Amino acid sequence: MSRGRSTTVTDLALGVRMSVAGGRAGWLRLALVALGVGVGVAMLLLVASLPTVLDQRAVRDGARTPGTEVATASDDTLLVRRVITEVAGTIVVGNLLQPEGRGAPLPPGVDRVLAPGETLVSPALRRLLDDDERGLLHGRFGETVVGTIGDDGLVGPQELRYYQGTDRLTADNAQRVADFGRTRLDGGTDAATLLLALVGLTGLLVPVLGFVATAVRFGGEARDRRLAAVRLVGADAATTHRIAAGETLVGGVAGVLVGAGLLAVLRALVPPLVPGSLTFHGADLRPSPALAALVVVLVPVASVLVTRSALRHVVVEPLGVVRRGTTVRRRLWWRVAVPVVGLVLMLGPLVTGGTEGFADAQALVLLGMVALLTGVSLLLPWLLDVTVRRLRPGALAWDLAVRRLQHESGTAVRAVSAVVLSVAALIAVHALLGAERGTPGYEGDRYEAVVRGDLAADDVAAWVPRLESLPGVTDVETRLMTRAQPVGGGEEVPVVVAGCGWITAQTAASACTDGDVVVLLPEGAQAPGPGSAYVLGGPGASTWTLPADAVTVAADDSSLVGAPPTVHITPGALGDATVVPTGVYDSAVVTVGLDRATPDAAEHVRTAAARLDPTVDVMVNDPQAVSGMAVAIRQGLMLGTVALLLVVGASLLVNVAEQLQERRRPLAVLAAFGVRRRDLGLSVLFQVAVPVAIGLALAVAVGSVLAVVLQSGAGLPVSLDLAGIGITTSGAALVVLLATAALLPMLGRVTRPAGLQGE
Repeated sequence: MSRGRSTTVTDLALGVRMSVAGGRAGWLRLALVALGVGVGVAMLLLVASLPTVLDQRAVRDGARTPGTEVATASDDTLLVRRVITEVAGTIVVGNLLQPEGRGAPLPPGVDRVLAPGETLVSPALRRLLDDDERGLLHGRFGETVVGTIGDDGLVGPQELRYYQGTDRLTADNAQRVADFGRTRLDGGTDAATLLLALVGLTGLLVPVLGFVATAVRFGGEARDRRLAAVRLVGADAATTHRIAAGETLVGGVAGVLVGAGLLAVLRALVPPLVPGSLTFHGADLRPSPALAALVVVLVPVASVLVTRSALRHVVVEPLGVVRRGTTVRRRLWWRVAVPVVGLVLMLGPLVTGGTEGFADAQALVLLGMVALLTGVSLLLPWLLDVTVRRLRPGALAWDLAVRRLQHESGTAVRAVSAVVLSVAALIAVHALLGAERGTPGYEGDRYEAVVRGDLAADDVAAWVPRLESLPGVTDVETRLMTRAQPVGGGEEVPVVVAGCGWITAQTAASACTDGDVVVLLPEGAQAPGPGSAYVLGGPGASTWTLPADAVTVAADDSSLVGAPPTVHITPGALGDATVVPTGVYDSAVVTVGLDRATPDAAEHVRTAAARLDPTVDVMVNDPQAVSGMAVAIRQGLMLGTVALLLVVGASLLVNVAEQLQERRRPLAVLAAFGVRRRDLGLSVLFQVAVPVAIGLALAVAVGSVLAVVLQSGAGLPVSLDLAGIGITTSGAALVVLLATAALLPMLGRVTRPAGLQGE
């Protein structure tokens, strides 16, 4: 080993020894640095675990997907039908199973053949059933729950899923398979979901990295005094830098170990907190090896680089430490150029290729988004300098804060830049969610439940009295849909047998009474003549004649151009004719009007429909509802926001504490000259509040611009979520001020007369 390398290793080793040989104060500093870095490392490892979590979810979901459909029944085939319901706004996915022989396959997590009416449920769904004190769910998931689904059949512990045995499946209404497990073909993530993920991760990672950099600097002044003592015994500046690197390296490595331990704890704590639609197993929360290695290597290296960068502004002499202070004139042009370039990169694909070009140019969009968000951090120092130079004098506390910001604003910018960037990213995420939240309803703006399934006319007639007796049901309408064949040959026409309410809503007919017939005529279609005879459906259907008083209404839907006319028949006009659905359309639809004032009206309908026929689908049309995926994403965003604010608060605690330690002599001098501690405390608050206010205003502007561009690129309606903006900005401001206020009692210690002493 050469002498240079030997000297470097010796200096690094001395720094390591100094980090653990400082007595109780030294161990406390090392513990704080390790804890701070460990929190940041744990967050980074969580992000590094996302690829593994998503991959394992896809693997587990693919393993339980029914295999390739087979044509003929055999001893080893199974009929399976997927059904979806909701419980309190949360989607529950189920599969109806009907074996056709003793060798029928079983999906993962199912260890026995289920008889008709028997059900296996996920543990989360089992808890919901156990808590169902009012009996709203009784019978919805089969007659008897005989056990729970195994972990290998679930993507996570919070998933709501069930398997139910039945004898009502046929080859026409179900899949016939011989095995489970299919390679899931990924058609690509839609633009809105991709952008949500990218913006959210950017807003999360930046403050985490800032927090790691801040935690490494904790106790920097005490370290500088130790380095001054080393200079006193003959070390040169380069040697002190190497010693400082070795001392910091210990904290970085210890932080990596603490972060790994925190990740092990989070594997047990996080999965139960994740919404059901985003759930995953704790065992799947393991970092990708490449990303984990990157974190393990880069965090200690980054901690050393941060320390070396901090020492550039410090002159460590044998008799003391001098900090360099310079007045920096910040230029604007290049600070504006970066976000402008980012905006151009994002708008380019949108202008040239529309939403499809925007979705295909993911790399450019990501690069542009990062540049635009980075512009927040670049513009904030210049904007803060321009603003504080124009602030007018005021009270003593205000003057102290303003003069401090005018003299040196770099520390204040570092304290709030990560907060501001994160707020800008969260504003964009809230805007994307706000553009997708809520739906106008499946078939209109009325609060109702729509029941669809393979129902015959007799089944529909039997359902009406059962549904009408449920709490909260205002009315029940039925529709039968089929294809009618003209007698003597010709093109089939769609036929709908329904009440006047539905017919007037669909055809815009001016009036309707029971006994009327309305023909909806698309552009380019020929109206059937009065007296035309039709066979209403398949085998066993009656022949029916179009009356002479049938009303013809032009269709205003351009998508129907060239389609055949649709004949709408009220029950009174049907007479004794029998309608037999052909299976081309839904055989029957039952629409149930609901009273919003009645609690759980929709739940009663879902349960009653499942008990009458588990193969039907019930879709609740609630114009005031928010889609289940939007709710899940919003819940996930809320968890991320809370975690982000905790990191921001911890970062500010460390940053403000470090500032108070570095400025203890000027603060002690001010206190000695009679400045009240109350004024000193207010000056500290103002020093944080002014940059935060300026930064949040900048974040709202940049986040709103980013939101509009992303909404346009994703093909979503352009709008701003004012409530989300208000909650995000006020929450960030509150955390910043609370974190600062929490350290004000520390002023009592740093302003003591002992703070006037020098070394």
